[in-house]
Amino acid sequence: MEQQQENSPIEMALQDYKEGIGFFTEKMPQIAKKYNAFTEACFAKGKLSQKEKQLIALGISIFSQDEYCIIYHTKGCLDQGCEEEEILEAVGVTAAFGGGAALSQAVTLVQETIRDLSGKDKQIQ
Repeated sequence: MEQQQENSPIEMALQDYKEGIGFFTEKMPQIAKKYNAFTEACFAKGKLSQKEKQLIALGISIFSQDEYCIIYHTKGCLDQGCEEEEILEAVGVTAAFGGGAALSQAVTLVQETIRDLSGKDKQIQ
């Protein structure tokens, strides 16, 4: 008997986001197409690398307290090769502006996302 592997809360959130974007794109194709083109242009390599842009987006997501974007851009940082220390530096800058609310997201959701997506069983050191 084949055993199904349960998705983690992080994977479920990413799947929810993907499904939501799909639904929106189906219902509002012109808006979605233009929005996607805009964001692709924003995140394309320029004077800033894609890695740097993901770190900026993560900081804004944390400051905005947007859990889906925090997960999405933490994944983006990892996909672009960010090390944990780079992510934590960006978190530190965000906390300088967002205080305890920003830091609480970083020490919980960002940490959980890094652990989950990188397959680590330990907390960020």
